[in-house]
Amino acid sequence: MRCLSLLNPGRLPVARLAFRPLFLLAALFSVVSMGIWLAFWHGDILLNPYGGLMFWHQHEMLFGFSTAVVSGFLLTAVQNWTGLPSLKGLPLLALVALWLFARVLLAFPMDLPPWLIAALDLIFLPLVALVVTRLVIAVRRWRNLIFLPVLGLLMLANLAMHVGAIRGDALLVQDGAYLTVLLISLLMVVLGGRVIPMFTTNRLGLRPRATLRWLELLSLGSVMAVVLVQLLNLLGGELPKALQASVMGLAAICNMARLLRWDGYHCWREPLLWGLHISYAFIPLGLAMWGLALSGVLRTELAVHALTVGGMSTMMLAMMARVSLGHTGRCIRTLPGIGVALALMVAAALLRAPILALVPEITHWIYTISILFWCLAYLIFLAHYTRPLMVARVDGRDG
Repeated sequence: MRCLSLLNPGRLPVARLAFRPLFLLAALFSVVSMGIWLAFWHGDILLNPYGGLMFWHQHEMLFGFSTAVVSGFLLTAVQNWTGLPSLKGLPLLALVALWLFARVLLAFPMDLPPWLIAALDLIFLPLVALVVTRLVIAVRRWRNLIFLPVLGLLMLANLAMHVGAIRGDALLVQDGAYLTVLLISLLMVVLGGRVIPMFTTNRLGLRPRATLRWLELLSLGSVMAVVLVQLLNLLGGELPKALQASVMGLAAICNMARLLRWDGYHCWREPLLWGLHISYAFIPLGLAMWGLALSGVLRTELAVHALTVGGMSTMMLAMMARVSLGHTGRCIRTLPGIGVALALMVAAALLRAPILALVPEITHWIYTISILFWCLAYLIFLAHYTRPLMVARVDGRDG
């Protein structure tokens, strides 16, 4: 059987569902990328990538690491939503190879035309969207079509970053990156609202609270409005900063109120739960900080890192740790050290955003410590999950 798998890569366990290769490679890629970024901050230039190191760091943490995790989750979850087989086998391995090939070319452009490198990177998300769309439409699960406009706008943001890099337009690169951060934050708001309260009540045996429809609509609608404001900025129609700050503030207040109704204070003994609750808390924190940045109180990059390190990357670590157990047939429990890994990510986010805002004179040390914390956190994940992600389910089922 093992020989057969080697002759036919499509039969390998790692090719059975998208979360397996994409979670594994995304985690590994993040550690390598952050290591290179740490070396850069200490004066060692290890790469001469496409677009330069500043562009490479922004782009690859968003469209290398983050969208790989998002795609792995969506391509796995769509099978549960629809009851139809998702991408697997050789087509899945081909998609992963495309993602990996783009990462290599962005790091080592080898004098290739910039438009060719950009085109290879831009193909990945449309293929993910095509698979999700086909399965959702086949069973008419229209509720899940909400992810498709987000994926479409992510493609636009990626295109904007590439065009900005090729033209040397730093503002266009920045606007594309900001739109990407807010779009992934919107995905967290949508998915977090679906799973965090459910995971909490199921695990702790709590009685579910009645949903406040007005609060749900305001929470989602306000973040959608934030995304639309940034989209308008990208397209050249910037609104007054006071209005943008007000929209950010409304989104922050609504989502903090939403989070407080999920009983997160009961979760202190369950890292896979408090990791989700705390990571969600960084969404309103980041939006509030962004509103302050628009008012001239803070630097915008501090708010961005509250969302990216505290929100996105911490929630992704918690979700990958949970999904990788459930979808490999294992008991969902916090493995040794995962609580430490999540705590390291929370500490990295606190250092990189609110603490750095209060104590800017220790920027260099905060950068160093937060990067090291990130690398340690994802190395702990890799130590526990590399084997489960590469071997067959323990219950013998496919997936």
